[in-house]
Amino acid sequence: MRTTSSFHIAMALAMVCLASALAGCSHVNPHYDPAKPHHTPQGFQNNYPPNPAYQRPQESFVQSWMNRLRNWTSDKPERKPTRPLLPVKPDLAFIQNNKNTAALTWIGHATFLLQTANGLNILTDPIFEERASPLPFTGPKRHQPPGLSIAELPRIDAILISHSHYDHLSLSSLRALYAQPGGPPMLFVPLGIDAWLAANVTGGDRSRIVRLDWWDNATIAGTEIHLLPVHHWSARTLWDRNETLWGGFAVRQPGFSFFFSGDLGYSKDIGDIAARFSGFDLAAIGIGAYQPIWYRNSHVSPEEAVRMHKELRIKRSIGMHWGTFAMGQERLDQAVDDLAIARRQHGVKDDEFFVLHHGETFRTDQPAQRCCGSGL
Repeated sequence: MRTTSSFHIAMALAMVCLASALAGCSHVNPHYDPAKPHHTPQGFQNNYPPNPAYQRPQESFVQSWMNRLRNWTSDKPERKPTRPLLPVKPDLAFIQNNKNTAALTWIGHATFLLQTANGLNILTDPIFEERASPLPFTGPKRHQPPGLSIAELPRIDAILISHSHYDHLSLSSLRALYAQPGGPPMLFVPLGIDAWLAANVTGGDRSRIVRLDWWDNATIAGTEIHLLPVHHWSARTLWDRNETLWGGFAVRQPGFSFFFSGDLGYSKDIGDIAARFSGFDLAAIGIGAYQPIWYRNSHVSPEEAVRMHKELRIKRSIGMHWGTFAMGQERLDQAVDDLAIARRQHGVKDDEFFVLHHGETFRTDQPAQRCCGSGL
């Protein structure tokens, strides 16, 4: 077993600290609205307090980041999957020519290609790199290649970005997608990420960036994009925690609705979303990175994901945020087994909440896959 040495972890931490220091440590929230409880003068906060049952052990600032880096860089055998996580050959003929069928293709982690019945191509949290990290030599490494390459995608009309963490906000992927043939996509992002995109991706052009606060919505080609409150946090350095907003998304058009969870811990926000929407036809919900238990103030377990599925009245849910990057301490495929247990506990059928192979497409005009629980 090969593990990253303490020296390399310390060096990585030092480099992140240096980058953070260069970025500066003072910040004023330019979007601050004192009438909104989730706004603070320096950034943003969750609507509800964290679950005390998931309280993280007390650690010093340095020890906390040392432990995170050790978790991201270690190669522990107990995290290896128990079955081959084999990708499937993507149906490029369908994907590249689909103009009238709602479909969802899993590229990996939280990256999906959502295709709507009116011909829109939407990407969620695109990351195609080898590592989800600010450092090229360390950090979470991809276990599976992307199910689709950027070159294999159809022209992308819109990108939804849920928050600023490196496994959801990728600099090189966004630069490549922004330079796609046929012109750049529209970028729908929470407050604060618009400034990062303008500085790092769009060359200062904000005409293709739509910034959203919680409950805001915008329209593209007759399709509504809503930013929803979820329980999480944001950071790209040691010193910018919660300076940009985070959220989930609802995509709505006549006859079809889609929910994208982003990263979230289970909270009363789910009930708030359920009160505003009359259910969803399709959803992508995170089911990974739930161990150790204190991770569950930031990520839901499969059991909590199934509860969300029922509470939000979703017809078909697909599990994400597993099997690509080892972000939690559970096995890479443990979420699949725990999802099967949770379905049985809550009386949810196999074809109502399932997972896809990397590169696989679920089409709403075909029966759902029954792939979960006994192996992919």
